[in-house]
Amino acid sequence: MAEALTIANLKTIAEQRGLKLADEELRKLLPGVMRARQQAAELRELLTLPDEPAGVFDAGKGKLK
Repeated sequence: MAEALTIANLKTIAEQRGLKLADEELRKLLPGVMRARQQAAELRELLTLPDEPAGVFDAGKGKLK
């Protein structure tokens, strides 16, 4: 699970990337950022599963092998 993020954390991250955002803007952005972080954490968990796909897509032929 993604760790909790505060307005202060988000402000620091934004400033490190050259963004100057008001606290009100950060409050509006926080729920979306938290949702994106949670989704990224879930995807990382899926990518570490030992199972491999049943088929392999070949973009050149446009079908499963």
